[in-house]
Amino acid sequence: MKLNLTRIAQYPTPIRIGLFVLTLLTIWVPIALPITRLVSDNNLATILTMPLLYAEFVLLVVLWGRFVYQQPNLLKRYGFRQPRRTIRNLAKGLSIGLISLMLMFVVQSLFGWVIWQAPQPTFAQIFVEGAIVAIAYGVAEELLFRGWLLDELQRGYSARTALLLSSLIFAGLHLRFVQFPALFVLGLILVWAKRATDGRLGLSIGLHAGLIWGYYIVNVGQLVKYSNHVPEWVTGVERNPLAGIVGIFSLGAIALWMRTIAQRQQRLRLSQD
Repeated sequence: MKLNLTRIAQYPTPIRIGLFVLTLLTIWVPIALPITRLVSDNNLATILTMPLLYAEFVLLVVLWGRFVYQQPNLLKRYGFRQPRRTIRNLAKGLSIGLISLMLMFVVQSLFGWVIWQAPQPTFAQIFVEGAIVAIAYGVAEELLFRGWLLDELQRGYSARTALLLSSLIFAGLHLRFVQFPALFVLGLILVWAKRATDGRLGLSIGLHAGLIWGYYIVNVGQLVKYSNHVPEWVTGVERNPLAGIVGIFSLGAIALWMRTIAQRQQRLRLSQD
């Protein structure tokens, strides 16, 4: 009997998402479980299994689009289109994210909450490594959250509901309660960034990667020392600048900016229709 997979497209959104995740895990777990049993080093096991999971996720997205939605170019729908404009948006977002993160530390240093340290001899290597790690994380998480998840939510809910739900899920799945408010605001920023650029993912990837890059440079490069003049909930819990009052206010300012641009872009599209 031939399966009619297109019926899945008509299922309620939570069921569609659940079926996708269940299918992904059904494929991944039988391969990943033996690896975790054979490899005693947890870090090495993660390095071996997580890229495999992501590769299977991308493959499943392609198959999902072809057989469920009859849309063979689902990645294009998610925001991977117009390569030149996407790359320009990525570079712009990378600059904004990196500068914003650095400004958080500049503000804290002006108040005497952190003290800048001399760069280590390996700073150039840390700088480059940080960029590679940040962009990799940015691409991976944006395809997952602002690509697949947001699209699934928008198929069943209003744009506003999809915005809120995707941001809540994004923050919740990171399993760090102290970072939840900042991650929720970041989720809003990254959805508005996508909508501000006509649905392309470049700006979202760049913003996300820029913040990670800045944190990597400062943290791994040991560029600042905390003076402990104020509680860590001000400067950032567990030395994460986004998990403090300074970080949340900074993200709030970026959120208002991105929301304004997204709303302007929406009005422009409506006027052209």
